[in-house]
Amino acid sequence: MFAHSARISTSALIPTAALIALVAGCMPTGSFKITAMPEDQSLREQIVYKDPKWISERIAIIDISGVLMNGREMGLLSEGEHIVSLIVEKLDKAAKDDRVKAVVLRINSPGGTVTASDTIYEEILAFKRKTGKPVVAFFQDVAASGGYYLACAADEIMAQRSTVTGSIGVIMQMVDVSGGMNKLGITSDAITSGKFKDTGSPFRKMRAEERALFQDMVNSFYNQFVDAVDAGRPKLDREQVVKLADGRVYTAAQALAAGLVDRVGTIHDAIEVARGRAGLKAAHVVLYRRPLDWSSNVYAKSLVTGGSVMNLINIEVPFDFTIRPRFLYIWDSQ
Repeated sequence: MFAHSARISTSALIPTAALIALVAGCMPTGSFKITAMPEDQSLREQIVYKDPKWISERIAIIDISGVLMNGREMGLLSEGEHIVSLIVEKLDKAAKDDRVKAVVLRINSPGGTVTASDTIYEEILAFKRKTGKPVVAFFQDVAASGGYYLACAADEIMAQRSTVTGSIGVIMQMVDVSGGMNKLGITSDAITSGKFKDTGSPFRKMRAEERALFQDMVNSFYNQFVDAVDAGRPKLDREQVVKLADGRVYTAAQALAAGLVDRVGTIHDAIEVARGRAGLKAAHVVLYRRPLDWSSNVYAKSLVTGGSVMNLINIEVPFDFTIRPRFLYIWDSQ
């Protein structure tokens, strides 16, 4: 069923046409395709690898990409997706489909907020408890900090040989603009209900007692991270995890030697591991997509949203992350 409008106002079309013309002027010569959007925007299964055997069993690839945060990533002419909600929706779809026997989490993320990372981690654990279906984590360019944290909920972790991972730790990045304000003759005068109410304000120097308060909170979230790694990496004891958890990043080979990942391979290897864990001789491979969002093969649409991420460069972390105090499981290389 498609949504139709009986009449379209000319005045409503003018801003849209102007925007399209503006965008088109900044792009190479080409064409725009305008098509009706289905009212039902629920996820659809797409088979990206069809096994030649006459079978119904499936392995689902679920992408976890970009900066992990509880909010929508805004896009051109759209609100974008809420990444935590999208991942949970995909897990639910895989859970309800009896034909899906295993899941591969394809992770390409530098991490994000503590809460978003932990929420996804708990949802993966809940999926495993509810379904009994094996989960294999596969790392692409970057699977650092929160991206590694949530992978610890998987049964097995595999990394591409060019992956950068690790960055086990917490950062609370704040800004102090008081020096610049003083040079401009600008002062801030906050009226608070208590001496800690404006703690973390960028408009003044942080007091020692405030720093100690935040450090205690960072330490608590750090221990939570170490607990997750300790639980998810049974071959490592807590003392070994703590030695590895100093915030540094590792190559795939280094992570394998340290016990942070189980194998180095490709997405096809990860699919085979998932197939073996599910006890399958053959399986189709599926992705979950919104209507009109086509994927031609298993490599299609592993997008990085909310800031671009490359192997050794973490580019375009949202500005909001560096201004407002937040506790982050993120590899911030800026």
